[in-house]
Amino acid sequence: MSKYVVSIDLGTTNTVMAYAEAGSAQIQLFEIEQLTAPGEVGAAALLPSLRYHPAEGELADGDLQLPWRSDERIVVGQLARKLGAQVPGRLVASAKSWLSHPQVDRTAPILPWGAEADVAKVSPVAASASYLAHLRSAWNTRFPAQPLEQQQIVLTIPASFDEGARALTLEAARMAGLPSLRLLEEPQAAFYDWLFRQRASLSSELADTRLVLVCDVGGGTTDFSLMQVTAGDGAAQPAISRIGVGNHLILGGDNMDLALAHVVEARLAASGSAGAGNAIDATNAPVRSTQASGGDATGAATSAERAAATPPVRLSASRLAQLAERCRAAKELLLAADAPERTTVTLLGAGSRLIGGSRSAELTRDEVAALVVDGFFPLNQQQEPAKRGRGAIVEFGLPYAADAAITRHLADFLRQHAAAMRDALGLPADSDAVPIPDTLLLNGGVFHADALAQRIEAVLTNWRQQPLRVLHNDNPDVAVARGGVAYALGQAGQAPVIGGGSARSYFLLLDDAGPADKPRRAICILPRGAAENREILLADRSFALRLGRPVRFHLASSTADTPQTGDVVQLQPDEYIQLPPIATVLRDSSAADARKEIPVQLAATLSEVGTLEVHCVAKEDQQRWLLEFQLRGEAGGDNEAPDDAAMPAGLTAAIDKIDRIFGSRAQQVELKEVKQLRGQLEHLLGSRESWATPLLRRLFDALLERAKGRRRSSEHERAWLNLSGYCLRPGFGHPLDGWRIEQLWAMYETGIQHHKDAQVCAEWWTLWRRVSGGLSVDAQLRVLDDFAFNVQADAAERGRRPVTLVNGSEEDMLRLGASLERIPGNYKAEIGAWMLDQLQRATKAAGKAAANKTRSGAADLAKAEATQGRFLWGLSRVGARQPFHGSAHDVVDIATVEAWLDEVLKLDWKKVEPAGFAAAHLARMTGDRSRDINDTLRAEVLRRLQGVGAPANWSAMVREVVQLDQADEKRMLGDALPPGLKLIA
Repeated sequence: MSKYVVSIDLGTTNTVMAYAEAGSAQIQLFEIEQLTAPGEVGAAALLPSLRYHPAEGELADGDLQLPWRSDERIVVGQLARKLGAQVPGRLVASAKSWLSHPQVDRTAPILPWGAEADVAKVSPVAASASYLAHLRSAWNTRFPAQPLEQQQIVLTIPASFDEGARALTLEAARMAGLPSLRLLEEPQAAFYDWLFRQRASLSSELADTRLVLVCDVGGGTTDFSLMQVTAGDGAAQPAISRIGVGNHLILGGDNMDLALAHVVEARLAASGSAGAGNAIDATNAPVRSTQASGGDATGAATSAERAAATPPVRLSASRLAQLAERCRAAKELLLAADAPERTTVTLLGAGSRLIGGSRSAELTRDEVAALVVDGFFPLNQQQEPAKRGRGAIVEFGLPYAADAAITRHLADFLRQHAAAMRDALGLPADSDAVPIPDTLLLNGGVFHADALAQRIEAVLTNWRQQPLRVLHNDNPDVAVARGGVAYALGQAGQAPVIGGGSARSYFLLLDDAGPADKPRRAICILPRGAAENREILLADRSFALRLGRPVRFHLASSTADTPQTGDVVQLQPDEYIQLPPIATVLRDSSAADARKEIPVQLAATLSEVGTLEVHCVAKEDQQRWLLEFQLRGEAGGDNEAPDDAAMPAGLTAAIDKIDRIFGSRAQQVELKEVKQLRGQLEHLLGSRESWATPLLRRLFDALLERAKGRRRSSEHERAWLNLSGYCLRPGFGHPLDGWRIEQLWAMYETGIQHHKDAQVCAEWWTLWRRVSGGLSVDAQLRVLDDFAFNVQADAAERGRRPVTLVNGSEEDMLRLGASLERIPGNYKAEIGAWMLDQLQRATKAAGKAAANKTRSGAADLAKAEATQGRFLWGLSRVGARQPFHGSAHDVVDIATVEAWLDEVLKLDWKKVEPAGFAAAHLARMTGDRSRDINDTLRAEVLRRLQGVGAPANWSAMVREVVQLDQADEKRMLGDALPPGLKLIA
């Protein structure tokens, strides 16, 4: 039996640990030993959730010495914060926010975001694990006889974390050697802390309270929770239950620091701090180009020359992060009760100019109050909704909330939970009124600033038209950690408890994903309020599942009004969060027929650690299969819901046509009929551009089942490869696409049958280009090997070509190599270097051909210009700032892309139209400074686009964050996407 109850608040800004002896009512904070200066160790209740990756030789072994052995040469805690404020690009911050970012692979080494190539990287999961491992080592050093991993542990998380982020948090704990713990939501923990401190007089303290709003604004997230208080009978304690939690908001103190950093950045630029080594980077400056308008390449300057010609303006991503850390300290100082009138923010220089290259700007108390208080907590009206869509502060690769106004998000939250609040207060269910809680508990470090606490109180008072009670939180920095201990004591009957069960309802999505602003039909599998460890079987719904093949379900969670299990509901766009897909392969060793179908039902449970578990349960023998969440970055995942909508009437006949050509039954089919298959399918199903994704996948499945028939002739193989690639493009976006890619990939090593047929070879590579979005990193690297052979092998090496390696023409390889988005950025840079070399050769050939006024010269010119166009397309694709299916951390580095743009700017865009298209994509705005080119070059690209009369949408994508239109999307991908499928950055 464990001796201690331990609670860990793994915060975005700070990590805190509290504990109590089992059976004791005394909760203590654990003083965490950490480096406070090189070679110096101190203990503090707060461990900054930061890790610093020192350069080679920057710190001696003795500088990193802790009371326990550590094999990692990293710094965690207070010293990490100090070093990160001095040296840009080496500090890992906000790892917790990255855990909830589904558009990247959260298990990949991507942090520090935007750091240089020589800086060691770590995944968000591993970074979180390192903070937990530090706590474990500190605890075990102090209590060697009671190891942390043997204690009862509670780990707190944001209430708004979805199942993916929760599962990754548990994975981080396992990596840190803490495999057994339970999760608790942070707002609930904060309220547990208050309840525990008031436990002796709880009835009187809550006598006039019916609804408590817990507002928890931390460093990286904002969470809202609602608690209902029901008075007890006589001397009985009041009953407390949670009736609502908010959706996930990446919005908190980090955003405030970043907003202040933008203000200071502008002041540093306005102060005229130009020159190498200054605080402002010389690579991020806008300039009015001296080059004549149009496509004339004469006088084109390099990006370095352009930058030197004008005062620099923007900081790099790493320097901005450094400045934001400085602004955090200024914010805390100027919002304190005894704040000075103003303070100076200093950004140190870099390298040898650490001191001499530093620059400073002032922030005043009044302007910080105006920006933070009015900007993040405006006095808005209750009916004013939060702003949607783009326009957020987008930095460091994180998708911050589009609206920074926390009070507008609060108004949305209260509207979404109006029915639950009316029910709790006994108000008519058909009322349109949105009740306002009568009691408020504030938590999070930002509320150390009295101005922020007073503002949110004023907003709620205005909405209520009468004052509300504010519960005293004596220390917002540690309340969550203490509350986790109080929760564990409550489970043992030693402290008040909060009821309420599951914080959200879970649904099985039934409809295909339509427009984002349209409702989705779904069936409830676990209602809000469901108790822990109580399995709920969806008894009225059965599914026929085939053994040996994967099954995938698409779920969503909602914190809106509570349905009952089995209810079919319409989920409004702003009321649900789509979860990562869950999947399994049903296997039964006793089944003789691997294609046997069995009826199953879904069973859902809220586990004791606070995560959702879903099983498929066989109706006949109760055999069970656990469905696991797919968590490795959803940008290229199968995120669309199933669609069994009515297929075209000609589908059966179309599959019969496919079977006639490729089926196992020996049929005498003329080659003419094979060539006509595509036309016959279009005659039955309509133009293939109109084939929707569900239809395409049904056709692909029919082709896959008859794959052996492709080897009958070169015509068969060409037709099969062409149709299969078209029907599975872009390799993701529909249920079971992951499984389909696995089946298709199994054919890669065997290659093609008719390897001497150039058209078959071309169709082979076209297939893999079309489905590349679904290929794993390892698969894309394997394809890259063949790409490299076809591009680089000399005559002697080609004579030793592996039998199964398919020959690829220059154009085949160009289009394929540009589509491998999951490979590392340095590999893409190598591909781009080859493309640039070919582009330069073609440009020289074009110049030579243009000088030849004969008919042969005209033909040579046309050929050279076509080659230019192909390689410009390839360069724009491989150097794209916003990937279609890959992770943003794998894009080509800025310096390389800027060098490519320098070469593209040398071309005459009036004569070489693809140059403008390529430049627009290489300069495309993402809002992430670690990917965006400098403003000088951006201004030049915009001027050139306008000079040649390029389409307005090309300029728009360079000037602001936009989505591609359908025509540009098709041109970039090489194919139009299936109708209804949209790639979203």
